[in-house]
Amino acid sequence: MKLPVQIKGIIFDLDGTLVESSLDFELIRQQIGCPEGIDLLKYVDELGCQSSQARANNIIIEHEYQDAITAKPIKGMAELISAIEAAKLPTAIVTRNSLAASTMKVKQNAIAIDHVLTREDYPAKPAPDALLAIANQWQIEPAHIMYVGDYLYDIQAANNAGMIACLITHGVESRYQDLADIVIEELNQLLPFIQ
Repeated sequence: MKLPVQIKGIIFDLDGTLVESSLDFELIRQQIGCPEGIDLLKYVDELGCQSSQARANNIIIEHEYQDAITAKPIKGMAELISAIEAAKLPTAIVTRNSLAASTMKVKQNAIAIDHVLTREDYPAKPAPDALLAIANQWQIEPAHIMYVGDYLYDIQAANNAGMIACLITHGVESRYQDLADIVIEELNQLLPFIQ
């Protein structure tokens, strides 16, 4: 597969893209009372009462922390990041995760990416703000940056930012994969785009 533009930078999602994640979103929803079909973070943001909001945030952060303790690198992650480094392309991570959980996952999985933006930095995906902030910092047109993620919000964020949307499926078809510019099953399938 040939891309119509040259890739000058790559941004990754974290959970399910660079590291395995076992977050049980159904359980989190139950514990904070978030109805099905409503974005978890949006639901918490819109809770009227500050103590309810704090309680819900603490539940999410506790789940993220437990997930961070057991997170393992996804197959091909280290090789891909080494290839990107060798190609001298800038990299970053944009995640809906908390800073504490993200920092722990990056550190204990030896992910060689220093630039990490979390939901504390910018509005959460599918909002394009974090992606555009990185493009601006790198001084690279968004159309030359690839955003790699494993979920609908990742693809929507990339589309909203005018970036190349790459979906990693891990071999599982999804109803929204048509929204992505590139669909891969595993990370090593990105190597030809870099080298």
